[in-house]
Amino acid sequence: MRLAELLKGLDVVQVIGDPAVDIADVCYDSRKCRPASLFVAVPGLKVDGHNYIAQALDLGAAAVVLEKSCPVPSGITVVRVSDSRRSLGILGKNFYKNPSHDLCVVGVTGTSGKTTITYLLESIFSAAGWGAGVLGTVNYRFGGKTIPAPNTTPESLELQRMLREMADAGVRNVVMEVSSHSLELRRVDDCEFDIGIFTNLSQEHLDYHSTMEDYFLAKRRFFDTLLDGRKDGRKYRMIINADDPWGERLLQEIHGKILTFAMGKTAHVSAGKVSFSVDGIEAELKTPGGALSVRSALIGGFNLSNILAAAAAAFALDIPPEAIRAGIENLKTIPGRLEKVTSRRGPSVFVDYAHKEAALRGVLESLSSFKKGRLITVFGCGGDRDRQKRPLMGKAAVTFSDLTILTSDNPRSEDPMEIIREIERGINSGVARKLETSDLRDSGEKGYLIIPDRRAAIDLAIGIAGRNDMVLIAGKGHETYQIIGSRTVPFDDRTVAGEALAARGH
Repeated sequence: MRLAELLKGLDVVQVIGDPAVDIADVCYDSRKCRPASLFVAVPGLKVDGHNYIAQALDLGAAAVVLEKSCPVPSGITVVRVSDSRRSLGILGKNFYKNPSHDLCVVGVTGTSGKTTITYLLESIFSAAGWGAGVLGTVNYRFGGKTIPAPNTTPESLELQRMLREMADAGVRNVVMEVSSHSLELRRVDDCEFDIGIFTNLSQEHLDYHSTMEDYFLAKRRFFDTLLDGRKDGRKYRMIINADDPWGERLLQEIHGKILTFAMGKTAHVSAGKVSFSVDGIEAELKTPGGALSVRSALIGGFNLSNILAAAAAAFALDIPPEAIRAGIENLKTIPGRLEKVTSRRGPSVFVDYAHKEAALRGVLESLSSFKKGRLITVFGCGGDRDRQKRPLMGKAAVTFSDLTILTSDNPRSEDPMEIIREIERGINSGVARKLETSDLRDSGEKGYLIIPDRRAAIDLAIGIAGRNDMVLIAGKGHETYQIIGSRTVPFDDRTVAGEALAARGH
């Protein structure tokens, strides 16, 4: 493709050299450049691509897009732009021929529920015989192909490449988790979305966004800017959670073709005749197209909200009611989302990704309503992430748990004990007393323990749990690793819990 074709839509300040040079590939990681590549020098959060222009040229790059003045050898075409990161998405769209235009793309944004909703919609699409590609936290997948997910939402260039691969493979529907980071960093600006879903907003990522207001504005931008008129043929474009206070505000501040869902308020899509149990949910979904009775293996009120969101989006896409029902009922489990660890006769053990206060509280509220014995919770908080949520998570854990075990999550560069001390600051000694391991033999009182080693914490929780007890291992969910310092070591809560159960003969 000629460079001049790729530059359409870019805010070009200056072109030095031949704009007709042939381009065989676009890259922003200099190590991936090859002969005839176009290298885009993007200033990153940790690394500046402008420092790697020489490496890209050594590997054969024929042209460079940059936003800073940098020495480039003669004979290399240089395109100066106002914003390299913004240009990367446009270049990707142009190079891969705007794949989202030919796809039905559903974007899901919010603090919690995104992954579950994408799995539900994938199952509904499958039941309708449509099939779907999925881009999200657990992985990226389509047509039997699974790709590890380094980010919830891929970088803009990878996003356009994967959408093109999906379109070329015959995929016609894509469900995508849209993170606040991706919105702030403009990764999804060059996607044409058919529908956007807002799940909720609670404290998270304040290490990045600074305030809840900034966090909300990043999410709002998806609805008031990106769901534009490029695809405007549908009756509904926006699916909003009317139960959530931030969803209420969103409804006041945006305009468009909106479909609401809620459990506790009047909405276009709601639920009646609801029954919750440890085995799942039974409910009658009320939609503008009529009522629909469903059974789901998913657990808890927060998952009913996710089901309503998925059903609302499916209704907006004109998917038949029977396919909506079948899709919901066919989905039995989601990796790391209240995923039950098999036990023949031992305690009920669940692994969940809840790593923020609202998500942890929602999971614990649901489990505590089903408990026959004790509820034992094992959790920690990730290092180098939002520190403000740590005491809030400590408070939520001890409020609903009979025994809480504070442990390490992914400490990264932080001291695990300092993270635990910050969690502990949210725990009122009048609600839960700090215990020692020796206290567990005789004490039935509400309390908490500190066991920094995550494996040892899980082993203890399962080792002391009775047959009627429930154990929640929270924070890491589907993750198969633990990040300690600069090392990434294998660690899967589900595997460790299974080994602990097996050691007890369960």
